[in-house]
Amino acid sequence: MSNKDKETIGRRNVISGLGAAALAGLAVGSAPASAQSSPTGFVPKRHALDAWMDELTGDHRVFIDTSNAGGGANAIRYGNNFLDAQVDAYGGSEADMAIIVCYRHTSTPFAFNDAMWAKYAEGFALFTQERDASGAAPTKNRLYANIVTLGERGVHFAVCNKATTTLSGMLARNSDLTAEEIHAELTANAIPRSRFVSAGVMALTRAQEFGYSLLYSAS
Repeated sequence: MSNKDKETIGRRNVISGLGAAALAGLAVGSAPASAQSSPTGFVPKRHALDAWMDELTGDHRVFIDTSNAGGGANAIRYGNNFLDAQVDAYGGSEADMAIIVCYRHTSTPFAFNDAMWAKYAEGFALFTQERDASGAAPTKNRLYANIVTLGERGVHFAVCNKATTTLSGMLARNSDLTAEEIHAELTANAIPRSRFVSAGVMALTRAQEFGYSLLYSAS
């Protein structure tokens, strides 16, 4: 057998091997997601505090994280965009989407109603770094109506308790109420369909363990 014939046979064997490997890879890649596992075999531990995230119904899960005023506003737009696209482009329904919007860090005041904004205007303005055109502290939650509407479409809201505790302590410095009393007042006046979580950053990581896609809403 000539060297040329040997090289031809060798190439055919290599191509044949690659074809088999490709088919094997296709078979693995086509397996249902439920049948796959982490390469390390890691399975996150479940906690009762996070169970509500797994109880939300929907075929698609999204967690929208916000940490400042601009991001808090954009999160409303993103939430509506997800719902609209699911209906208009995919021919589905709003119920197909399980969406959580998180208000944490300096976006936390948006998780409270107008009564709290009116009462603690200066403190909220200091926290969010937002003032109106005249330089005055806003006395209303400019996102409240949109948040209510988004909630009516099925979206849920996570509120950072750690930031709420910090905010309460700051407000107590210029109030006759204690930080604990203000905290209780704030939590009693939270936006509809909201749930306080230990920390917003904890909630966003735990949500990913439950299969939520993370979208960070920036200014």
